[in-house]
Amino acid sequence: MERRRRSAVVFAVALMASALLAETAAAQGCPVKIGGVLPLTGSMAPITKKIAQAAELAIEHINQGGGVKGCPVQFILRDDQGQPTVGVDAAKYLVEVERVPAFTGTISSGVTGPIISAVTAPSKVVQITCCSTASPFTLDGRSGGYFFRTIPTSKTQAYATASETVRRGMKKTVVIYINTDFGTDMLRFYKAAVAKLGGDVIAEVPYNDNQPSYRAEVTRALASKPESLLLIGFPKDAVTIVREWLSLGGTKLIALNNSMRTMDFVNGVGAKFVEDFFGMDNAQVAGPHVDAFNKAFEDKFKADTKGPGVHTQYDALMVMALAMNIATDLSGPSIKDAVRRVHVPSGAPVGTGPAEYKKALELIKAGKPIKYFGATGPIEFDANGDVTGPALVWKIKDGQIVTDRIITIEDMQTLFKRVEN
Repeated sequence: MERRRRSAVVFAVALMASALLAETAAAQGCPVKIGGVLPLTGSMAPITKKIAQAAELAIEHINQGGGVKGCPVQFILRDDQGQPTVGVDAAKYLVEVERVPAFTGTISSGVTGPIISAVTAPSKVVQITCCSTASPFTLDGRSGGYFFRTIPTSKTQAYATASETVRRGMKKTVVIYINTDFGTDMLRFYKAAVAKLGGDVIAEVPYNDNQPSYRAEVTRALASKPESLLLIGFPKDAVTIVREWLSLGGTKLIALNNSMRTMDFVNGVGAKFVEDFFGMDNAQVAGPHVDAFNKAFEDKFKADTKGPGVHTQYDALMVMALAMNIATDLSGPSIKDAVRRVHVPSGAPVGTGPAEYKKALELIKAGKPIKYFGATGPIEFDANGDVTGPALVWKIKDGQIVTDRIITIEDMQTLFKRVEN
């Protein structure tokens, strides 16, 4: 009898010790850290504010809905200044010092590329970008499968831009483009599409960002005697380029990429000077989950969700957090393998907001598949880690940025066939 009592006591003590160790281990694992890299300063800063706010809203929804593995999430955001070396240092800090297993970032493809090569792939951490669209990142194998994006590649925007410029009768077009992976990628796909659709590019002029003047580049572009301009770049530089373009007598038939879809650009140039301008951006699939995100953002920040990267940044973090809950552990390889299981075609639909996130966690814990519909619509990654989506044409009217029309996914698929077949 005494021996049984001793055994029972020993077992009880061991059980208590195990519980205490488990509790301590859980405590040591909280909070779960997720990193972020964005250009909080530099030429891209004007479009970053809303993107950072979208990240803040996502983290709030994640934590309200149950966090990751039962822990709250801590979001650690670093500034890349729009510069490759600074971006690599920021990502290294997140991985080597903060020990994050995954991070979002960044906007510029010229910064994202070096981060993938120097940090993401060798460290085997997951990186999901809201905004970097250069196609080689997912096609050339450099990421080892650890890089994903919630935004379509440059090809979508370039093809849509080519279609719209031809539709509007733009001829003898000169392209001024930022000399980065993004700029050269956009130019390459735009030229290929225009050649098939009936337009023409008579000159190409690259530029480097953060310069006090672009008179030399503008003069070179005007020397080709263009009838229209496609400007591919970022707001701060674009303001300077457009001002000098107009002051030297350049045409007002100007097409812009998505980065200029910000009031900083409009006000920087002057609303009365940009009334004839138009641009392209990625669009969202209409639906209740998109509407729910828009309302939550507008209620929290008293601002609309117009602008590049807002919806895709929210989805990048929501996808990341859901994948971390699906993963068997919080290692990079495990999270990577879980990313595509965030949207299983046969899964139960879950959407945006804390209540939907909580519903997703309950399904995950029950071992059931989920099908995430995000702020941009359904998020389904292909074999390369890319997504597809609709596009939109925007313009400036009465000093405000407005949507001119939506190019549906079906229309984009038809356009791809026209260009590539």
